[in-house]
Amino acid sequence: QVQLVESGGGLVQAGGSLRLSCAASIPTFRSYDMGWFRQAPGKEREFVAAISWSGGNTYYADSVKGRFTISRDNGKKTVYLQMNSLKPEDTAIYYCAARMYLGRWYEQRDRYDYWGQGTQVTVSS
Repeated sequence: QVQLVESGGGLVQAGGSLRLSCAASIPTFRSYDMGWFRQAPGKEREFVAAISWSGGNTYYADSVKGRFTISRDNGKKTVYLQMNSLKPEDTAIYYCAARMYLGRWYEQRDRYDYWGQGTQVTVSS
């Protein structure tokens, strides 16, 4: 059974940084694309970043490009989201997502099969 567990959320001031982690219990983790999505109150869940199975390709929403960095450690079966220069509008629950390698449609949430429980990120102004 696939399980994704996020950690690292919290309260931070604007301009600060946080690093989210997602530990995956996937035997064939190396074959999975991984993504981060977020959902603010009253809004739909939106794409933040994704990384291909090999780590060779990364994708970002325009709103976080240049501030967030996604990475993965296949040996530890963990994906990370380094978030710098945080803004109040980054406040949301952040979710980790996984799917077998697909090679496209990284930003589409319905293309992911497994989801974590989410971790809250709150950025104060």
